[in-house]
Amino acid sequence: MPRPDHDILIAGGGLSAGLLALALRKYRPELRVGIVEAGRTFGGNHTWSSFESDLDAEGAALAAPLIAHRWPVHLLRFPAYVREVPLGYQSATSDRLHKVLEEALPPAGRILGVPVVSVAPGRVTLADQRVLTAHAVIDARGQRAAPALRLGFQKFVGLEVELARPHGLPGPVIMDATVDQHDGYRFVYTLPFAERRVLIEDTYYADAPALDRAGLERRICAYAAAQGWQVTRVLRREEGVLPIAIGGSIARHLAGFPPGVPPVGLAAGLFHPVTGYSFPDAVRLALHVARLPDLSGAAIDRAVRSYAVAAWDRRRFYRLLNKMLFHAAEPEQRWRVLQHFNRLDPPLVGRFYAGGTTFADKLRILSGKPPVPISRAVAALVRA
Repeated sequence: MPRPDHDILIAGGGLSAGLLALALRKYRPELRVGIVEAGRTFGGNHTWSSFESDLDAEGAALAAPLIAHRWPVHLLRFPAYVREVPLGYQSATSDRLHKVLEEALPPAGRILGVPVVSVAPGRVTLADQRVLTAHAVIDARGQRAAPALRLGFQKFVGLEVELARPHGLPGPVIMDATVDQHDGYRFVYTLPFAERRVLIEDTYYADAPALDRAGLERRICAYAAAQGWQVTRVLRREEGVLPIAIGGSIARHLAGFPPGVPPVGLAAGLFHPVTGYSFPDAVRLALHVARLPDLSGAAIDRAVRSYAVAAWDRRRFYRLLNKMLFHAAEPEQRWRVLQHFNRLDPPLVGRFYAGGTTFADKLRILSGKPPVPISRAVAALVRA
């Protein structure tokens, strides 16, 4: 029987694929790992952010080469308050991901510029009619239709811009909800990459994924002007539609993928249910796979699917909160729910975003006067 082209072959070259490859290279360097990516570079055109407390020491070490920006504090702006929070924040970039993978993988493990037509256990068929073989195939081609899941959306358009003068921000503005509300909960998210360079994203917690790109870009420019910032040029555009988990069956969702080829990343439901952030989950899954004693295709498939189901089940409380946000609050009053939550103590908020909310945290989050009408809250919990 001929030797396969790769020991492990990953279809798709985004964040989850890259972190899997890096973890395998670090912990199982004897394996021949390959990535097939349709684009000319790994990672596309993305910025992935997380709180520093989202990762343990091992996860932080794996992710460190991808981190391009770090800040010791972040800001929150709501109609009722402005708050500087001493909780560290960090951003990885697709440029860093591409560079690190180029250095980590041999040329035979970097297949760029060729779309994947189909995946099956042990084989990946490419658009140029090549068939690549492997002991194990992993599907990392990003999110796709999810009829078995009930989802809302966090969607955004971002402009990375150069300013005429320094912006004066001490750290990222994670949420500025003092802006006019449209299409659900709207806020502006700003990452200060340098003293005159910022990424400004107009962001929405919305019921539908459609993006009015031109309209959102106009709002970004108006926001920048309102901050007293003069934009001298646009350096880059970025956009995204992240899933927000409300309900559904993860088992039925995963059953829609071919047996023997595990999906990873957003496609596997591995994202924070409330924020849609996938970076911490991608790091954790990469380490989980790299530690497996058996890295055959069947073993990886079983392990990844079990991991995804367990992660989904652990996060039921977060989906309950999303039911309140999307079903109990009027769309343009959703900001009140986030304003209420972000008043809480920074350590509690940190555990929440890290997916480590304790029982005491849950009681604290649910205590006090609810930011939505009681009748609508009860109806939202009964629904779904």
